[in-house]
Amino acid sequence: MSAPELALPDDVDTPKAMVIAMAEKAALLEERNLHLELVNKSADERIARLTAVVKMLERARFGSRSERLRTGALSEEQYALVFDEIETGVAAIEAQMEKSAGGSKAKRAPRPRKGFAAHLERVEVVIEPETPAGCERLAKILIGEDVSERLDVTPAKFRVIVTRRPKYAYKGWDGVIQAAAPARIIESGIPTEALLAQIAVSKYADGLPLYRQEAIYARDQVEIDRSQMAQWMGKVGFELEPLADYALTRIKQGERVFADETTLPTLASGSGKAKTAYLWTYLRDDRPFGGSGPPIVAYRFEDSRAGECVARHLDGYRGILQVDGYAAYNRLARSDRGNDGVMLAACWSHVRRKFYELHAAGSSVIASQTVAQMAPLWAAEEAVRGQDPVLRIAARQEKSAALVAALFALWEKELPKLSGKSTPAEAIRYALGRRAALERFLTDGRIEIDSNTVERAIRPQTITRKNSLFAGSDGGGRTWATIATLLTTAKMNQVDPHAWLTQTLERIANGWPNSDIEALMPWNYQR
Repeated sequence: MSAPELALPDDVDTPKAMVIAMAEKAALLEERNLHLELVNKSADERIARLTAVVKMLERARFGSRSERLRTGALSEEQYALVFDEIETGVAAIEAQMEKSAGGSKAKRAPRPRKGFAAHLERVEVVIEPETPAGCERLAKILIGEDVSERLDVTPAKFRVIVTRRPKYAYKGWDGVIQAAAPARIIESGIPTEALLAQIAVSKYADGLPLYRQEAIYARDQVEIDRSQMAQWMGKVGFELEPLADYALTRIKQGERVFADETTLPTLASGSGKAKTAYLWTYLRDDRPFGGSGPPIVAYRFEDSRAGECVARHLDGYRGILQVDGYAAYNRLARSDRGNDGVMLAACWSHVRRKFYELHAAGSSVIASQTVAQMAPLWAAEEAVRGQDPVLRIAARQEKSAALVAALFALWEKELPKLSGKSTPAEAIRYALGRRAALERFLTDGRIEIDSNTVERAIRPQTITRKNSLFAGSDGGGRTWATIATLLTTAKMNQVDPHAWLTQTLERIANGWPNSDIEALMPWNYQR
């Protein structure tokens, strides 16, 4: 069999051109392969760095005591921030590798996506195909369409409200008429109530300090000095004080109240140095035991963490007070106060944390046993959340009472075997010393197993505190507590804090009567 005839060039130039083209193609391929190797190497290095960060965080959180970071434990928000940055880094690596591969990467199937809220404006964009050649005179029939939705945003935009009040005189009539000037929170000032609400929500609900807001507004060529904004917030806080006081009054009308406190660094007058002040937090939420009252939180700014503060705040309250193990709350429930005392309920989460730290470090068998035996308690609580107190008691007696008794029996058995100064012994004594308050949830369906509800209400204020470094003064701290009380309550009631505060400030400016303060509260907001 003869080889097939090949059409080979007869001249010399053509083979030369073919060789040159092949060499250029080979050079391009080699350059591309080198580029891909560099990209892969860079991606591997970046992945290795991200992996090292993850391992470092795992050691910081779950490692033995010697492996833990010496800079102190990270908060949940800090962990979330770090993992957000890791996800961002991984996405950047994937995008780089996909681009380097020339877009040849197989597209993944679209994931099910939750639809956007119905109230959002829809802007329809119809992209018509070009008419194919020869079809200009044919009838076009719509047989279907592909529809996609993407989320868009229009950046916040300043505008100027120009208010004109014409003056009129009538021929043959003495005098001049003119409409009255509209009422304002800031008399003769430049901000509308909506702008005041924007600044307040950004600072006290979203953790954006005034100096950052000043820089953001400057990008829109709007110059508002942060000292000016601070003065406005002082005025807003003053106007809202009656509402914040009323919120605490409504809280004390509840059958059960949560209480907690956190630090709020404040500048001391004269010295310019930061001092430690406190933000006391009181919260009422009847929903877990089937109550219909609105959830409410109230913050109170104080220079002290002494028991006198909580006694003053809760003066007249005679219900259930659910708290952590801080001794200041005990003075409200002293035995010599009789019916004037409150009923203290303790927090099982605080007990668990003491044992969990030891369990995570692998340094205590009794701690690991405790953590394992505690887990079913919270599973049982999930099943009865939102139910009537009587049903909650019945379920707890059936499922939780034996677990609690077994835990206390375990602790009493193991305590004599431990060194008195050891950390496990301290954790056990903490629990045994609060046994009556810890067991109280078994016989009262209004009590929660923990005080995590109030801790969640404190968390936004700790974020704002970190971003702001400190409250500028005692007055600034009181303003902080007042405005945060109402904005956090609005969020707890699923109310837009900006819309509520704008409407409320407008109503106050127009002389809303104090006798109808209930209608101003966030839980009664009507659009």
